[in-house]
Amino acid sequence: MASGHLPVLAPRVVELLAPAAPGLLVDATVGLGGHAAALLRSHPGFRLVGLDRDPQALARAEDRLRGFGDRVRLVEACFASLPAVLERLGEEPPAAVLADLGCSSLQLDTAERGFSFAADGPLDMRMGAAGETAAELLARIEWEELVRILRDYGEERRARAVARAIVARRERAPFLTTADLSRLVAGVVGHGERRIHPATRTFQALRIAVNDELGELERFLEPAALGLRPGGRIAVIAFHSLEDRIVKHGLRRLAGRCVCPPGLPECRCNPRRELAVLTPSPLRPDDDEVAANPRARSARLRAAARLAGG
Repeated sequence: MASGHLPVLAPRVVELLAPAAPGLLVDATVGLGGHAAALLRSHPGFRLVGLDRDPQALARAEDRLRGFGDRVRLVEACFASLPAVLERLGEEPPAAVLADLGCSSLQLDTAERGFSFAADGPLDMRMGAAGETAAELLARIEWEELVRILRDYGEERRARAVARAIVARRERAPFLTTADLSRLVAGVVGHGERRIHPATRTFQALRIAVNDELGELERFLEPAALGLRPGGRIAVIAFHSLEDRIVKHGLRRLAGRCVCPPGLPECRCNPRRELAVLTPSPLRPDDDEVAANPRARSARLRAAARLAGG
């Protein structure tokens, strides 16, 4: 097992997805392979296709899942590309699909990846090897857009002040390291009564923007759910309120419920009765799991099943 890696809500994931076996299991964000291993152990009839955009994570997952032999196929790809990957592999419609959103412990604990304000490293934050780094984003982004990212993706109450300080500082020198950015944000926000580091929300917001995490999720959810075989199941673990809202509304709309904002004169969301929601409320880790793995504290698990007539 990779050091520090504890798959979040693993027993509940198995409880929700194992009844869909046998058949193709897709772990669309396989990470270090913890959930995939638990699910493969749960039923000998599961075969796995595991996706991840991070080649380092895929190498770790390959080692972890080696004992399952030819039941495992791993692919370097973003989870939004799932339909294209399955078509390329000539695979059948999945029996079960899992997406565990956010960062892996490997990414957070490797200073060179630039995700953590707690360890100095290059200001990167990319989950894969391609695309714009956080340093490059901060060097060119307009103030108004930076405010929006900090406010919407990080829920940073002092978004305007943090953005103003970042723009003023980059006029003198670019941001190159995580420690450099962390110090500036802490100086603006202050520690005060916060239970978390003052740079937490800024780092979260930039990571989401660099990796287009919300866009990926929106492109992934409906095709993944509708691509299930009849009776197949999908489960998604979110760690951020915006992610969870996308999952909640997406699954509810595909279960035939209107998710339009209150007050609209008519429904505009085009609900379709293709799924049955299995989790009316999100499942959360209990106190024992949070004590063993503090990173699990904000996890929310939602699941749904494809209707037999789908």
